[in-house]
Amino acid sequence: MSPLTKDPQASGLESEAGIEGLHRGLAHYGDREFSLFLRKAFIKGAGFSDDALERPVIGIINTQSGFNPCHGNAPQLIEALRRAVLLGGGLPVEFPTISVHESFSNPTSMYLRNLMSIDTEEMIRAQPMDAVVMIGGCDKTVPAQLMGACSADVPAVSLVTGSMLTGSHRGQRVGACSDCRRFWASYRAQAIDEQEIKAVNNQLVASVGTCSVMGTASTMAILTEVLGMMVPGGASAPAVTADRIRVAENTGKLAIEIARSRMRPARVLNQKSIDNALRVLLAIGGSTNAVIHLSAVAGRLGLVVPLERLDALGRETPVLIDLKPSGDHYMEDFHAAGGVPALLDALRPLLHLDAMTLSGRCLGEVLDDHLQRHPLFEQSLIRPLHRPIYPEGGIAVLKGNLAPAGCIIKQSAASAHLMEHEAKAVVFEGLEDLAQRIDDPELEVSAEDILVLKNIGPKGAPGMPEAGMLPIPKKLAKAGVKDMVRISDGRMSGTASGTIILHVSPEAAIGGPLAWVQTGDRIRLSVARRELSLLVDAETLQQRMLQQPLKPPQADRGYRQLFLREVLQAEAGVDFDFLRKAPEGL
Repeated sequence: MSPLTKDPQASGLESEAGIEGLHRGLAHYGDREFSLFLRKAFIKGAGFSDDALERPVIGIINTQSGFNPCHGNAPQLIEALRRAVLLGGGLPVEFPTISVHESFSNPTSMYLRNLMSIDTEEMIRAQPMDAVVMIGGCDKTVPAQLMGACSADVPAVSLVTGSMLTGSHRGQRVGACSDCRRFWASYRAQAIDEQEIKAVNNQLVASVGTCSVMGTASTMAILTEVLGMMVPGGASAPAVTADRIRVAENTGKLAIEIARSRMRPARVLNQKSIDNALRVLLAIGGSTNAVIHLSAVAGRLGLVVPLERLDALGRETPVLIDLKPSGDHYMEDFHAAGGVPALLDALRPLLHLDAMTLSGRCLGEVLDDHLQRHPLFEQSLIRPLHRPIYPEGGIAVLKGNLAPAGCIIKQSAASAHLMEHEAKAVVFEGLEDLAQRIDDPELEVSAEDILVLKNIGPKGAPGMPEAGMLPIPKKLAKAGVKDMVRISDGRMSGTASGTIILHVSPEAAIGGPLAWVQTGDRIRLSVARRELSLLVDAETLQQRMLQQPLKPPQADRGYRQLFLREVLQAEAGVDFDFLRKAPEGL
């Protein structure tokens, strides 16, 4: 036997099928024994013993960054993870990847999501680990990690950083970022002064952690738990609580289990689990961004998320969570009410309870076990199916000649009086045009008009920024206008609300019908009929196409060039074509 070959009797460990540890993915020097010899020599420089190096290696992705306050509690989570892994007989090894924060990423965090997914995938592939714990939180980090893990297809479990605590402003409970938008709208309308907007700015983010409402971060945390890629009850615990530390410890314990069972993402995720996630997305009034992220995650495994399926599920899945922006409460309240397991119990009749989870047990078994240890109790935040917050799912899918490939509206956060609406379009050609004219006192616009913003899609911006919630023109905001119909090929934050049509596809930058809309055109919105139509005849549109040739966005070099060349449209998850797996049978 080679002096470098693992000897279970000598190390005191039982032989474990599938455990490779430091033997996994050896660097190529033409001599495997030398490759392992060299690897051990270097890691022993950090003080490791042979006994430690023969144990299952659990990688820990550390996305802590000074530019990412959502991940500010990562050191505490890593400490708990290390404790659990060591107690379970494993060797924890942390390593960094890209960290992406919505407010600190230019041009947008979505632009960097695919890059982070590549980084995650390649670092998991490149380094020796039997399983990996992925610490994420802010909006695009969790989907990026799931995408990377699905492509690498090694045992992986997600650990989110958790939501921030709420603050208080003049007797009002406040939290990022629905209240950010509410107060800023009041400031633009001159309903509050500069002193007050500065004061509330100190209270909106009361601790580290992700947004305290049902934004994209909270939505993706919940959906990850529903997908079976997280410990039960792991989505909702706030960042700076003992509960969150215990979630981290349980995650480390699960990491050891999946290292031994070789439970990979491809064994967990399938069409049933994706359907469950769509159901829950609709039931929580979740972020519209999750439609894109679920499509991207599914695409890495050769699965599809048709918009028609989303809309069909939405017609029979009501909103059950009384949480901002579709309701009144915050994530810490959702956690106190029982979190995801309590929600899943309410949704039982609509779910595939036989969907698999990382534990190797089906969702129904995991749910029953968790509720036996954490019994349900009377509360009002998570409603039963017969007493919903909103009668249909939070998101509806629209189609028509303005969006042949579809678009979406967060109907649970829209204004009822605008859901059936026909009016004149007021068009902005891009973000710069919007910034220059939206507050111009001479802008010809009324409260009945429909605001249209072009060229903020995947290629147009690039990166599909969260600019779809166009600000109400200042002169209308001053007059008390709170909402207008707004249409774009971009996204909006999950924390936003209003009658806002998003993800119009194909986008303007590649010649979608949105590119040819002009101020004065009439547009018809009917959420009941799932329709978004431009009331301009085909001949007129054809003339405009000839008179206004497209100028596709270009880049000379680097990641931007790759992005513009390979990025897909919203309905395909805004992923890169070469990263997706072809569906079986094609």
